[in-house]
Amino acid sequence: MIFNRGRVKIGIAFGGGGARGFTHLGVVKAFEEFGLKFDYVAGTSAGSIMGAFYAAGYSFKEMYDVAKNIREKDIRTSKIPFTPSRTDGIGDIVKNSLGDINIEDLKTPFAAVAVDIISTKEVCITKGNLAKAVQGSCAVPAVFHPVAFNGMLLCDGGLQDTIPTDIPLMMGCDYVVSVDVNKSRLYGTDSSKLSDVVMCSIRILMQSNAVRGYINADVMVAPETKRFKSTKTEGMDEMIEEGYKAAIDVMPQIIQLFKKKRRKKFKKFPNDIKIIR
Repeated sequence: MIFNRGRVKIGIAFGGGGARGFTHLGVVKAFEEFGLKFDYVAGTSAGSIMGAFYAAGYSFKEMYDVAKNIREKDIRTSKIPFTPSRTDGIGDIVKNSLGDINIEDLKTPFAAVAVDIISTKEVCITKGNLAKAVQGSCAVPAVFHPVAFNGMLLCDGGLQDTIPTDIPLMMGCDYVVSVDVNKSRLYGTDSSKLSDVVMCSIRILMQSNAVRGYINADVMVAPETKRFKSTKTEGMDEMIEEGYKAAIDVMPQIIQLFKKKRRKKFKKFPNDIKIIR
């Protein structure tokens, strides 16, 4: 969707971060308290789950009621060590709350960001089954099986665009507020276990492309989440509080965006991004 000229258009981009994605809830709580509404929503990985609910018009309380019942075993379904899980549990979180709907049915335009391992291209999904799109966006390699979607095999969007600031801009937004719930993502490992080496490699990839998210963001909300694990759901309420505080800290800058004039030039999609619309 490309917006027409008129009032200023503000997008929101929710970044990936595994279980640290609960932090997004605190950011949304702050937005709600200040009555902020965004015109376009993009999300990568855990941010795509958040983005789907936000674009559906869910309130903070409604999202919290869903989130408090999520357990690691509901998402990581494989009980065999070093064996990837299916993403059905992630899809069920979406379908059980929002229904088995298409992205086009959401109240606010939304894009889930994934990577097609067949073509190796970043994929911006703005049309089609919502649950499947979110599953593909969340399919971390070696943790989850790739997700079949429209002739593609989708993996975690964080491989190429972990903070998808560029997507709302490319879709016609004038300004974008982005949320990075995993700013401490880059840390090494002294383990030679395959799983540890793979996850460290993924963190390195995500750190390099996170820079793009920061460069393109007009305001970045970056909560402190280092003490939380991306693979554990413990500490959800504390994560929410960190997200809320970080959003409040930059709220004056966010509010100023809504008072600005529209930009005259709009960004175009680079050739290496595949758009499903």
